[in-house]
Amino acid sequence: MDEVFEWADPREVGLDPARLARIGRFLGDEIAADRMPGAVLGIVRDGRLAFLEAFGHRDRARGLPMTTDSLFWIASMTKPITAVGALLLHEQGRLTLDTPVGAYLPEFANRLVAGADGTSRPATRQPSLVDLLRHTAGLPEGLLGDTDTHRLYAEAVGDGMTDLTGQEFIDRLAALPLLHEPGALWHYGWGLDLIGLIIESLTGERLGDYLRHAVFEPLGMRDTTFGVSEKDRFAQPLPHDPLTGEPQSLPDLGKARFDSGGAGLVSTVPDYLRFLRVLLDKGHGLLGRKTVEFMLSDQLEPGTDLTRLHKPGWNPRHGFGLALAVRREVGDGVAAGSPGEVTWPGAAGTTWWADPAEDLGVAFFAHTPSAIQSRYHQQIKALVLQALR
Repeated sequence: MDEVFEWADPREVGLDPARLARIGRFLGDEIAADRMPGAVLGIVRDGRLAFLEAFGHRDRARGLPMTTDSLFWIASMTKPITAVGALLLHEQGRLTLDTPVGAYLPEFANRLVAGADGTSRPATRQPSLVDLLRHTAGLPEGLLGDTDTHRLYAEAVGDGMTDLTGQEFIDRLAALPLLHEPGALWHYGWGLDLIGLIIESLTGERLGDYLRHAVFEPLGMRDTTFGVSEKDRFAQPLPHDPLTGEPQSLPDLGKARFDSGGAGLVSTVPDYLRFLRVLLDKGHGLLGRKTVEFMLSDQLEPGTDLTRLHKPGWNPRHGFGLALAVRREVGDGVAAGSPGEVTWPGAAGTTWWADPAEDLGVAFFAHTPSAIQSRYHQQIKALVLQALR
């Protein structure tokens, strides 16, 4: 981290060391109680690294301690990185955001919308790239609903962690009707996977190769890859869910046959903090200042149905920017924060947030792939924010 971040005494950037110590005590208690194997937490403020510590075990069964460079599957935390990759092409004039998806992926031309009676009708407008980036395109993750259309999507691509090729993934989704009119409803879905495939179609490169030279190398993100680069550094979850006692595991990332722009990356806390500099430091020389402002702004139109975004366990009182949730007000009924703060966690337990008003970036990585992760995300946020002076 030394070549990218200047280390800061926490007091110099408005953090109380005594209050920060509460984080280690909390995580130590959770690890001792066998509710999590280990974790890594990093905090940057005012562009300086104020906290970076590892707790517990990277692999408890083998007795390997957690280290700050341990690798984690960051799942949907891939999405903002893919969005930055697309915005770089936008800044080069190679990609326009209001263009219909079918202009870049012809298989998605002339979309139909599923009707309640089982028939389909032409969409009033075609989904655009912005719809893909803000989850309003009508391409849902099928496992998140129980309608006939949801079932079609679940049967086509499951949870997305498949052995399909990119073209097979496109063909399966393109064969299905949209769940809703584009822009009418926020529904988590496959937009960023398609953005990644659009990037590939424009650049002629595999997504991982493009992101490596366009994003990772400029930012010093040496350990971020699609798939696990070093198995011995990959953190292991507990074998059983601490809440239910049921067996738990992570998906086999090695079976992927295309680079998932929605959920495929493996990374470290230091690398993700490097990425957060783009969001907190006016693009950090990678993106233009106004492009970052656009990415972090609420992109949802008045009247968009936000029921699914605002339901418990998701993001109450948030809007949505490009691949990330945008906090609309101080109070959200869950945790403290600032209007304009952005976030989007990963399914395996990793999370982050960036608060431009506080010039604060936080990355918390733990492989806790069960419902307990929601508790940890709230508690870690409370523990970090209570340390602000």
